[in-house]
Amino acid sequence: MSRSAAAASRLVPYATTLAVRDSCLCLHVQRAARGLARTFDAALAPLDLTNGQFSLLMSLNRPEPPGMGPVAALLAMDRTTLTAALKPLQRRGLVEVTVDPQDRRGRLLVLTQDGLALLAQAAPVWERAHASLAAEIGPAEMEMLRSLLNRLPGGSAAGGRNP
Repeated sequence: MSRSAAAASRLVPYATTLAVRDSCLCLHVQRAARGLARTFDAALAPLDLTNGQFSLLMSLNRPEPPGMGPVAALLAMDRTTLTAALKPLQRRGLVEVTVDPQDRRGRLLVLTQDGLALLAQAAPVWERAHASLAAEIGPAEMEMLRSLLNRLPGGSAAGGRNP
């Protein structure tokens, strides 16, 4: 063991490490989120979509094209991250970013016909993956989990839910 590692272990007892491992809500939610992401990534891979791209495309499926702000809020990301996430979808011709005619400084996010067609293919894939997860966990537990997650910072009860 290096000197720095040995010194650190004396400053933070191993019991603290175990307590964090066993009780840290952030760690447990991150681990679960990564596992869920892998599950949905695998399901959507035949369509050359990630779960994040699916969520972004779905967030644009509205009667009127949304602006950057509402989409960023719904997806709990800043505008810079949203802009980066849009780039590959734009290159594939699935999304267009247009000038807002009501406010020329603003941008609207528009699903193209190709984007709508891909979303129509992806929705049943998502539904099957989601149904499989619900069957494994149970519908009541799924609803309880959703409810609890919505109460956390960034959840819809904290203002993170925009249509």
